[in-house]
Amino acid sequence: VQLQASGGGLVQTGGYPRLSCAASGRTFDMYNMGWFRQAPGKEREFVAAISYTGRGTEYADSVKGRFTISRDNAKNTVILQTNGLKPEDTAVYYCAKSRSTYYYTPETVRSQYDYDSWGQGTLVTVSS
Repeated sequence: VQLQASGGGLVQTGGYPRLSCAASGRTFDMYNMGWFRQAPGKEREFVAAISYTGRGTEYADSVKGRFTISRDNAKNTVILQTNGLKPEDTAVYYCAKSRSTYYYTPETVRSQYDYDSWGQGTLVTVSS
């Protein structure tokens, strides 16, 4: 599975860009999908994840209530709808595919080590 993220850009505080991740291949619905981000000078961190069925979701505390993750298995797409962006949300946002198939726990999807395929990232810059 190859991943292509898009939707980033320069936004003002309070903005709400919609990040999209398109996946190739026929097996998209076997995998959990996640979004991570990496701010300048910082380590990559978990943002949100969604189970292979779409029924399970997890969010980092820093984005809970502001971001929403969803997926469309028919279109091989996972979406991260952001809202109320802050300057501290500035980062390169990466989508990723889980290493395992048909297996989801709220704990494992938070770990970047649970993912084995990453998109190229899309930069979101939030101006104050």
